Amino acid sequence: MRIKSILVSQPAPSESSPYLEIAKKEKIKIDFRPFIHVAGVDNKELRTQKIDLTQYTGIIFTSKNAVDHYFRLAEELRFSVPDTMRYICQSEAIANYLQKHIVYRKRKISFGEKNFADLSPLFKKFPSEKYLLPSSDLLGAEIPKTLDAANINWTRAIMYRTVCSDLSDIRISDYDMLIFFSPQGIKSLQQNFPDFVQNDTKIGVFGPTTFAAAEDAGLKVDLMAPTKETPSMTMALEKYIKALHK
Repeated sequence: MRIKSILVSQPAPSESSPYLEIAKKEKIKIDFRPFIHVAGVDNKELRTQKIDLTQYTGIIFTSKNAVDHYFRLAEELRFSVPDTMRYICQSEAIANYLQKHIVYRKRKISFGEKNFADLSPLFKKFPSEKYLLPSSDLLGAEIPKTLDAANINWTRAIMYRTVCSDLSDIRISDYDMLIFFSPQGIKSLQQNFPDFVQNDTKIGVFGPTTFAAAEDAGLKVDLMAPTKETPSMTMALEKYIKALHK
């Protein structure tokens, strides 16, 4: 079977994307459409979680979404975040992103390398703060495990949710291949297209949790990334298509 059209369940990339190179080289139509999006909770829902922003002296940020929604809710609640607030960020990129909302200079900002567990030394260094963890409704098990092991005072606040996008304008049967990057993307496929039957449609997935979600949904996975040979989805896709089109 020759692949002629692919739907990637992500926003359209920049003009220099490897996806566009693959499309040009292999003469394939590649469309992009996010299957999920982030929706913020309102201040009423935050109150039902019994969260009072004034009670915390430290904030733990794991994503740019968490940063945006924390400051959005602070503004809605007319809470002026004090200059004394301590910020612990999972990565330097997230720490730098804080400049969108605060004057970075002279603030108490620390960050880890990449993984959440890398923050453990920072919690040992600053153990006395009362920390707030702004998060989505989905939270990896590593995060509470690391925080509990650090023996610090912390509270989770769900400030945004990952929800299924409306894909009613798409004819899913027009595509020879679908590519997913999260279990929520698989859930969105099921919700938007309850009558979807895979038949000859090829399925590509990124990550073990997405693979598991696809299998649980009764889908046959044809392409898996990352692997040692193909650490990115675009590398895996190019290799797969070349082999298929031989």
